[in-house]
Amino acid sequence: MAPTGTEPHHQHKQRTPFFSRPSVRRVLPFFLITAVAVVFIFENRAETEIRLLIPKVTMPLWGALLIAWGLGVLACVVTVRRHRGRKHQKPR
Repeated sequence: MAPTGTEPHHQHKQRTPFFSRPSVRRVLPFFLITAVAVVFIFENRAETEIRLLIPKVTMPLWGALLIAWGLGVLACVVTVRRHRGRKHQKPR
């Protein structure tokens, strides 16, 4: 269709500021906490002794912190997925 004199040539969408977007506001805290956690983990390089129920394991502290951080992220992902599943279910 050819443009006429009464129609605008370009329709501009109203752009949402970058930090106001919901996806950015959800992901930004994760990246900030992850950056602080990574710095904290890799600054703690001393050897430490950890008891895993029965055996004692000697390993670098950064390794133990990295494992704990990974388990925390995994628990968060499982909890968020479970919460989102309930949110979209219809009441009985």
